[in-house]
Amino acid sequence: MKRGSSAGPCLLVGCGYTGLRLARRLAARGPVPGQVSGLVRSPASAAALEASGVPARVVDLDGAAALDLPRDLASVVYLAPPSAEGEGDPRLGRFLEGLGGLRPRVLVYLSTTGVYGDTGGLPVDEASPTVPGDAASRRRLAAERLVGSWCGAAGARGVILRVAGIYGPGRLPLDRLRAGEPVLRPEDSGPGNRIHVDDLAAACEAALDRPLSGAFNVADGDHRSIGAFMELVARQAGLPPPRRVTREEARRELGPGMLAYVLASRRVMNRRLVEDLGVRPRNPEDGVRESLAEMGLESRRDLS
Repeated sequence: MKRGSSAGPCLLVGCGYTGLRLARRLAARGPVPGQVSGLVRSPASAAALEASGVPARVVDLDGAAALDLPRDLASVVYLAPPSAEGEGDPRLGRFLEGLGGLRPRVLVYLSTTGVYGDTGGLPVDEASPTVPGDAASRRRLAAERLVGSWCGAAGARGVILRVAGIYGPGRLPLDRLRAGEPVLRPEDSGPGNRIHVDDLAAACEAALDRPLSGAFNVADGDHRSIGAFMELVARQAGLPPPRRVTREEARRELGPGMLAYVLASRRVMNRRLVEDLGVRPRNPEDGVRESLAEMGLESRRDLS
């Protein structure tokens, strides 16, 4: 690991799609074995980390098992989602209690831009009011506050990364396109917000290294709508473009979760990500092309 406030053992809690990419990135930085380790929920996730040279342990964060962490633990990146019920995040609370007397110097928590709620397309930055409109985002906001309280009491530096929709290899809407899922027509669409998984991993790394605290929006600054992004993916993947429908038609054709996703409208600003964390996200054209290439799929060059 690089010298700095996060130098020393780093623990990743919840190593799924994003955590595995981050683990590989951090493990490649330094020659000290075991400086990066993970707590995961499934044996499959543990095997994926171990295959990348990162020690992992399967832990049920909803249980009462002892965590048995390094006594010199320097930093934590918490990527585990809250449970699907309730208003708070008892899972995070149990983890923080399980730290006992350990006092990592840095705690990075991955939240969501959903904490801002639906602003009708208006811009939001880190100083904007947090008025989440759904239970999942309310749980994330409660977790943010828990992190702030714990860091204040422990004297730790706390970083909240409010993450937009994540895409990357294996996380492109190819199945939705093949299934003929519709998108909103342009006049009914609001701005969209997203981030490539490797740019998110870079933001996590910067949050560990730079002596900063507080909330940071993690989005690429390209506000094309969800429909426009799906059309981009379709062009690059050589698939038929999605059908365009009205809001009324979308309410009849889409499930509740996807409907809420496509109807939510806010413009997430990323100045702190770029200027303070030093992360310059790739544009969606490059991100989709690189993702398809990593998946072994050829991207079409002619996007006209």
